[in-house]
Amino acid sequence: MRETGLQTVPGTAHRSSRRHPVVIGHRGAAAHRPEHTRAGYELAAHLGADRIEPDVVVSRDGALVVRHENELSLSTDIATRPEFADRRRTQEVAGQECTGWFAEDLTLAEIRTLQAVERWPHLRPGNTLHTGAVLTLGEVVELARARGIGVQAELKNPTWSASVGFPLVDLVCAEVGVAPDVVLQSFDAAGVRALRDRLGPGAPLVQLIGDEPEHDHHVTPAGLREISTYAGGIGPSKHRILLRDDAGTMVGVSDLVAQAHRAGLTVAPFTVRAENAFLPAHLRRGGDPAGLGDAGTEARLLLALGVDGLITDNPEIAVRERAALAAPALAPVRPRE
Repeated sequence: MRETGLQTVPGTAHRSSRRHPVVIGHRGAAAHRPEHTRAGYELAAHLGADRIEPDVVVSRDGALVVRHENELSLSTDIATRPEFADRRRTQEVAGQECTGWFAEDLTLAEIRTLQAVERWPHLRPGNTLHTGAVLTLGEVVELARARGIGVQAELKNPTWSASVGFPLVDLVCAEVGVAPDVVLQSFDAAGVRALRDRLGPGAPLVQLIGDEPEHDHHVTPAGLREISTYAGGIGPSKHRILLRDDAGTMVGVSDLVAQAHRAGLTVAPFTVRAENAFLPAHLRRGGDPAGLGDAGTEARLLLALGVDGLITDNPEIAVRERAALAAPALAPVRPRE
């Protein structure tokens, strides 16, 4: 790796736990229950997740609300609620125009009246049988601690949020602080840097990395070294490691895991999901996008490549494959003399 002159965060070179990678329940156990619901988080813990992963946005009165995005119409029943019809509007969120109902336009008390619903009913029709209350970050942390597991919370667009008067970083730092069982992460590099500035080098921080071209600079040797100056790990799209072509055919494996480890960074890619729609062509089973394919093989390959964790909608698959790889090999059978 080319020397950049940048210094790593103290201690990051020893954070990796490759012998026992963590299983991170993505928004709970999203394959089985609607995202960010108490039932989903509890199920993730029951299925063996080491951490649960909430997304965090801000309400009008500064509460830290757990939702996939600040726009609420896909993940709650707000579009069916006539009392909120006049709150629908269009705004720019982090450079993209968006129309709907936004968390920052409702108080926590108003958001509490909503029901969380399945965001992908066409892929997970069974989840439409379940709903749940909208939770706060504090409630998710409390739930996790009661079950002896951790939290890996994603801050959604913290720089944009601060620019419109909702200082997400400040609010999260005030509520959570530096806690060994709460990892903080974001795609927003300025937001992760702000977390490091507020919380210091001991805070467990992760830089998320999408597969869009604007994130390419993060996965260069210099980019990884730069990340190591303010975060202890990366959470890349799995497509940055298991390479696919436009037809969904897997065409190779990158060296991102090894490169990140050389920079002293842990690696926990997202998102392992069991439905065919999310799997490479050779692991799909049948032609139905909602049908279940062979996600176990995908999880096993990522684990065998040395990742330090897996972010997954199906914690039970990652737990199973981790156990299989950790099991001692059977002794060879020797013929009797």
